[in-house]
Amino acid sequence: MSERPPVTGLRASRDVYTVSRLNREVRMLLDHGMPVVWVEAEVSNFSRPASGHWYFTLKDRDAQVRCAMFRQRNMAVRFVPAEGKQVLARARVGLYEPRGDYQLIVDHLEEAGVGALKREFERLKEKLAAEGLFATELKRPLPAVPRRIGVVTSPSGAAVRDVVHVLGRRFPAADVLVYPTAVQGAAAVPEILAALALAAGRAEVDVLIVARGGGSLEDLQAFNDERVARAIRASPVPVITGIGHEVDFTIADFVADVRAPTPSGAAELAVPDRREWLLRIGRIAQRLDAAALRRMRSEAERLQRLRHRLARLHPGTRLQQRAQRLDELEQRLVAMLRLRLAGEGARLQDLAARLAARSPALRLRDLRLREQRLSMRLDAAIEQRLGRLAQRLALARRGLHAVSPLATLGRGFALATRAADGALLRAAGDVQVGAAIRVRLGQGALDATVTGRRATEDEG
Repeated sequence: MSERPPVTGLRASRDVYTVSRLNREVRMLLDHGMPVVWVEAEVSNFSRPASGHWYFTLKDRDAQVRCAMFRQRNMAVRFVPAEGKQVLARARVGLYEPRGDYQLIVDHLEEAGVGALKREFERLKEKLAAEGLFATELKRPLPAVPRRIGVVTSPSGAAVRDVVHVLGRRFPAADVLVYPTAVQGAAAVPEILAALALAAGRAEVDVLIVARGGGSLEDLQAFNDERVARAIRASPVPVITGIGHEVDFTIADFVADVRAPTPSGAAELAVPDRREWLLRIGRIAQRLDAAALRRMRSEAERLQRLRHRLARLHPGTRLQQRAQRLDELEQRLVAMLRLRLAGEGARLQDLAARLAARSPALRLRDLRLREQRLSMRLDAAIEQRLGRLAQRLALARRGLHAVSPLATLGRGFALATRAADGALLRAAGDVQVGAAIRVRLGQGALDATVTGRRATEDEG
């Protein structure tokens, strides 16, 4: 029989892996061979140990995969994954070497529905921007004094009440026409499109306000619709949007001629403030009256001097000539006054037009926005400061309690004083037999009388 080759020779000709080496090299292959992936799935088996890391499973109907999201990454997530919640995860493929388990290392996590809406929002925004629908040169100026204002909004919401109230307060001379529409849900987009088309076809308003109150991204979705954006851009009259709150932005805001932070803000931008206009017109009228009065007084004084000179030159012929000359001067005076008044009127109209062109409404809006931002920052700073002071106060209280004599009494010790003068008793000799003393305990105090004294605890 032939001899079998030695086993040592066979092992020497092979590259034999340990399990640790195999898992390590598989992990390196996954780390470098797989790109970052996006996975949409349902969360299960979520756990969060004391380390702060998240461990969970992503699954669909047919498969599942383990996931880990470390504390440095999950601190930026604004929600806590719950069992059964649909999420969208960005991750890289890896391997947990000690168990040889294939897993995903997640570095970004978002709710699946909201993430899809955000992606669609950004996609449409980039598309319309590339087409030039957001261009500044397309923005039309608002009319200085609109005669009629159209409002596209829900007839039963708070937004229409706010808009009508502000318009009535600031400029009651303007008419308000409401085009009622749904502002969320399946019917919202068709009704908004129909309202915009109706306003364009009738040509009955000078400016159009598109408004609704605040809400979630889903609630505002009708105003992120491409058809609504194009209809607003195609409107023949300027459009002001007042959708949601100050932090809410929709595609409709980008294509509108003017964007206001709220429905009330849109109403303020649409009309001038009647009180400011009345004050300015009153000041101009006062200046005009004062200038006319000064001129008439000056001419009256001049006429009086001419009359005095005429009275001194009494001869008939001279008098007739002077009378004729006086008539001529009077006619010239009247003509000059009329001409001057006409010039002042034209100048007044020019000043009124210049004042209208330099309306402070935009400056006031910027100042209001700045005030709101500063107020929010101040509130946040105060809240942080109060939190820090509360922590310091709690630490100080704990420190004081630790060194307080009352804490010592609570552990079974007592504090004895003479009843007569309140002096603290440190030795048996500090008080006489029969004297009254007070003993303070951890809870309450005792009034007692000394019946005897001992120098030490062992004395009889």
